[in-house]
Amino acid sequence: MFGREAIEYKSNEQIVKMRKSALIVADIHDALREAVKPGMTTGELDLVAGRVLQEAGARSNFLGYYGYPANACISVNEVIVHGIPGDRVITDSDIVSFDCGAVLDGWHGDACFTVTMPNASEVNKKLSHHTETAMWHGIAALANAKHVGEVGGAIEDYVDSIPENERPGLVMEYMGHGIGSEMHMAPDVLNYRARNKGAKVKPGMVLCVEPMLTLGRPANEVLDDDWTVVTKDGSNACHWEHQVAIHKDGIWVLTARDGGVEGLKPFGITPVPLD
Repeated sequence: MFGREAIEYKSNEQIVKMRKSALIVADIHDALREAVKPGMTTGELDLVAGRVLQEAGARSNFLGYYGYPANACISVNEVIVHGIPGDRVITDSDIVSFDCGAVLDGWHGDACFTVTMPNASEVNKKLSHHTETAMWHGIAALANAKHVGEVGGAIEDYVDSIPENERPGLVMEYMGHGIGSEMHMAPDVLNYRARNKGAKVKPGMVLCVEPMLTLGRPANEVLDDDWTVVTKDGSNACHWEHQVAIHKDGIWVLTARDGGVEGLKPFGITPVPLD
C-alpha cells in the first residue's frame, strides 16, 4: 500500500474533524445518485463530484494523486476499481461504482458505492447486494475485533456462505487501508483471511473497509493507462467502501450519514457518534 508505515492514531477531536470530510464524500455520493442517467458520460459525472467539492470548500484527494487525472474513480461493468472518467457512456443496463474522496482542513474522506442502472440484470443487482453486505460484515467484525485481520476473515466468510451457483469472485489484490492526514496509510485492511492477524485494533484508528467482488473469476489486470483495473474474463465487478473510526466507546461509520446505524443493525451493533 501507499502511505506511511506507522499507524496514525487520532484523538476524538480529530475524528470529529474527519467526520466533516467524510460527510462531504456522502454529499458527493448523493449528488451522483441523483445525476447518473443512461446517456451520460463518466466525465460528466466526474464534473458533478467536482462541483460538490468546490461548493464545500474542499478538494479531491484523488485528483493529482500519483498523477491521477480526475476527481473520482468511476468504474463501469468489467472495471473493478480506478476507472478514469472520460468519454464512456453509461447505458441503462450498466453496474457503476463511484469511488470518491475529499480533503477538508487536512483530513481525508474516502468511500465508494455502486449503482445498478434501471435495466441491469438480476445478477448485477445481486452482485451489488453481496458486495455491500460483505462490507457490512467486515465493519461489524471491526466493532469487536482484536486484530485488523478479522475484517478480512468476516468478508471472506460471508462470500463463502453465498450459494455456490451465485457466489462471486473475491478480489484479493486490492484492499482497504488506514486513512487520516493522508488518504492511504497503514494498516492494510485485507478482504480475505490471512495467517498474519494484522495490527491490533486500538482506539484512534480510522480504517476504510472496501471489498470488491466479480461475477466471474477475480483475476485482473491493469490497462495501459496504469490505473484502470479490469477483470481478465470481462465479467462485471462491484466495489463498496465506508470509512470507520474506532474509539474507546465503540465504532462510528464516518461516511454514513447515520453513522452506520442501519447497516450495523442486523449484527446487533450500535455505532457511537462523538459529536
